[in-house]
Amino acid sequence: MDILVSTDWLAGEIGKPDLVILDASLFLPGTPRDPRAEFDAAHIPGAAYMDLPSLSDPADPVPGQLPPDALMTQRMQALGVNADSRIVIYDNSPTHSAARGWWMMRVYGLGASAAILDGGLPKWVAEGRRVESGTPAIALGNAVARLDRTQVRSKADILANLDSGTAQLLDARGAGRFTGAEAEPRPGMASGHIPGSRNIPSSAFFAADNSLKQGEELRRLLLDAGTDLDRPIITTCGSGVTAAIILAALETLGKNDVSLYDGSWSEWGFDPATPKATGPAA
Repeated sequence: MDILVSTDWLAGEIGKPDLVILDASLFLPGTPRDPRAEFDAAHIPGAAYMDLPSLSDPADPVPGQLPPDALMTQRMQALGVNADSRIVIYDNSPTHSAARGWWMMRVYGLGASAAILDGGLPKWVAEGRRVESGTPAIALGNAVARLDRTQVRSKADILANLDSGTAQLLDARGAGRFTGAEAEPRPGMASGHIPGSRNIPSSAFFAADNSLKQGEELRRLLLDAGTDLDRPIITTCGSGVTAAIILAALETLGKNDVSLYDGSWSEWGFDPATPKATGPAA
């Protein structure tokens, strides 16, 4: 499968035994919405609830960090994921969190292939397609998760990159959070950005119908923000969720030397020792 699949494509594939559909909806802290309740009320037929908000490392003080292999394996098997599954991830969230779910499938080596439903549940519903409610019965899968750390960047990697300048950093947070003009949603967190970063708010990557911008329109968005597409890129955001949108978007353009800083500003902004910049990108 391609990185993106259309609603038309998914409608024709629903019910095939190797297809797993996962709802990866997630909301920012303080958002008065319950992704599980929304899934129970209305989801794409045959979908299972990924519970992305809880799929993290319980031993890590940084929120939302990638979970241990054993936890990821247990959760994916409970969701019916097999080694040969084709996995489609969607969301019903303004954070477009399906990209995080898709990226997790890849870095853990899960399924035969994984894709994002372009436009997510909002586009599916806007087209008048069928939804169902309740909790589906799921047969246990056999997938085994093994995290490939080479695809993930750490705080130490970012500190080293500040010296080397090898990779460019692209931050997916809103402009106000990037410049420091707007307070972070997590109390006690510093404002601003990692020095040298460029900023493209994740919302800018999407068209009016909730689908991801593609082709020349996407390339122009990146170039207008000062992105150097000839250098490796590390994506970052608040907690590693919207950073996956930039990573997926770059890969649709054929750029594969892209990795994601999982700690993102949740780690960097809480550490008093890390350098921080404010104002527009330098």
